[in-house]
Amino acid sequence: MNEKIAAAFLRLVKIMDELREQCPWDKKQTIHTLRSMTIEELYELVDAIDVENWEGIKEELGDLLLHLLFYSKIAKEENAFELDEMINGIADKLIKRHPHIYGDTIVQNEEDVKRNWEKIKSQEGKKSALEGVPKALPAIVKAMRLQEKSKQIGFEWKQKEDVWKKVEEETEELQEAIKIGDLHEMEAEFGDLLFSLVNYARFLQIDPEAALERTNKKFIYRFQQVEKMAAEAGKQLVNMSLSEMDALWNEAKKRNN
Repeated sequence: MNEKIAAAFLRLVKIMDELREQCPWDKKQTIHTLRSMTIEELYELVDAIDVENWEGIKEELGDLLLHLLFYSKIAKEENAFELDEMINGIADKLIKRHPHIYGDTIVQNEEDVKRNWEKIKSQEGKKSALEGVPKALPAIVKAMRLQEKSKQIGFEWKQKEDVWKKVEEETEELQEAIKIGDLHEMEAEFGDLLFSLVNYARFLQIDPEAALERTNKKFIYRFQQVEKMAAEAGKQLVNMSLSEMDALWNEAKKRNN
């Protein structure tokens, strides 16, 4: 099985080398031109994951693997690093950060594993427990990662009820800012409220990003149902009153349920 995988991998590496040397488009690419395309490929993978489309997941993983090889090929041309250095680098990191597998460290559960991971990273010269969270992450995902990282050093609420009290506190502070009418303060308090809600979702073991995307999809479906029902009645939403649209919305909710 390993020989089969190795042969497939080396075949792709060879194709990447050939494309970089012979294809006008591939020859022109840089790490900067690839960046946006890589992000797009990642989101296409996320779309496939969300609907558990395994055929799509396979295809999108292949596209991402090609991008990894593309970056590595450019790095070699720039005398930055070789492909084997990149692969061995992650292999070495995994071994070092899993002493409970490759050493004599004993862990009881996944939380012990996470704490050891952060401890090892701090020994590697990390100045902050929050290092390693990408700046370009979507804000909700970033909030979740920041909270997870701070948890590993004990900066964490004890009970979900305490977290909900924080949500209520932030809600009151937002309402106060609204009464004052200060836009800057409203934005700040709204951000605090969202951060608290993400924290509460984490305590409920809910992925807030996935939960919001689920609601997005539900809204799209129901809104398009409203458009369809309006068209069937020979109407356009732009010419309908809010109460008329609301009635169609409630009908769409019934159909969705």
